[in-house]
Amino acid sequence: MNLAHTIFGVFGNATALFLFLAPSITFKRIIKNKSTEQFSGIPYPMTLLNCLLSAWYGLPFVSKDNLLVSTINGTGAAIEIIYVLIFLFYAPKKEKAKIFGIFTCVLAVFATVALVSLSALHGNSRKLFCGIAATVFSIIMYASPLSIMVSKSIIVSLSIFYSFLRLLIY
Repeated sequence: MNLAHTIFGVFGNATALFLFLAPSITFKRIIKNKSTEQFSGIPYPMTLLNCLLSAWYGLPFVSKDNLLVSTINGTGAAIEIIYVLIFLFYAPKKEKAKIFGIFTCVLAVFATVALVSLSALHGNSRKLFCGIAATVFSIIMYASPLSIMVSKSIIVSLSIFYSFLRLLIY
């Protein structure tokens, strides 16, 4: 069982590494054009938070036999920090302030989870608390690209749809 756990963990880590590196094409474009253009920076700090919490969860004093979780998520956190810093460097002032605020909140949430888990929780309760935090923020991370879709055009489309429904009802 331990061998299968390790083999699947290594394959999972390789897959996750490719997922973390996928935005590198976008960041090459940002560096080349010296502008973030219309790209949203929200997914990158949210992915950073997910990586930090998952790496924390995988540490031996939180969850036993999950070192591969820590290694890939620690690597992912390093990659995401680079993405966030590049985005902050090339973003316009308003976007820079927004992403820096989110980045600061991400660090504060991670520090809070880490401090609470170390100082107030032990054993299974620590593992459960860190696991729930990592899961909740994982869901938020996967939902964060949807923030890009919430734009004026979607709101306009919805208002047209509801106007049409009102016409049908009356």
